[in-house]
Amino acid sequence: MIEDDARLAGMVGEYLTQSGFTVMHRGDGASGLQALQDSAPSLVILDLMLPDMDGLELCRRIRALPGEAARVPVLMLTAKGDAMDRVIGLEIGADDYLPKPFEPRELLARIRAVLRRHAPGAAPTQPVLRFGSLEIDRDARTVCVGGQPAELTSYQFDLLVTLAERAGRVLTREQIMEAVRGRELEAFDRSIDVHMGRIRAAIEADVKHPRRILTVRGVGYVFARQQD
Repeated sequence: MIEDDARLAGMVGEYLTQSGFTVMHRGDGASGLQALQDSAPSLVILDLMLPDMDGLELCRRIRALPGEAARVPVLMLTAKGDAMDRVIGLEIGADDYLPKPFEPRELLARIRAVLRRHAPGAAPTQPVLRFGSLEIDRDARTVCVGGQPAELTSYQFDLLVTLAERAGRVLTREQIMEAVRGRELEAFDRSIDVHMGRIRAAIEADVKHPRRILTVRGVGYVFARQQD
């Protein structure tokens, strides 16, 4: 947990410890980044407002780290509750966000949901989904377009898999978010649209005229079945 409010960090740490987690706390971005590289945690809780650097900048640095360190799930805390902060955080690679003040139970639920998305599961019968030049490897958690890797956050990967596994079926935003997070969220939360835009930018040849992920006005999204 990278959080400059020692009192809040202590309360959260105690609550999460009672829930079976081991919590490491750092009060600034530089020491948090170093701890991340030294200890390889399963998840990072990142405050948006830090004394030495902006939490958004720190998230960018985490995603730029070499190897597996760059893939660590990031749950971002924002004191402002500003929609723009959330959008920017998601765009630069945060996996989830939680505005302050928050209920510890909600934080715990979000942590567990993020970790479930990263937990290794039973190998599927068809580990690789292929749609023409698009290949989605569920075991390796990689996406390739025409043999070239497409960069997606872990959350965006899960969103893409959710749609691809249900190709041809129209899903509402709420159904998609429920499938990925494992819990209901606000019906009017538009952060899903931000992620869909990023996925399209990674896999579509023409973002303005997508052929894979189509918007169904007033409903949600559908992954098209066509094969290029």
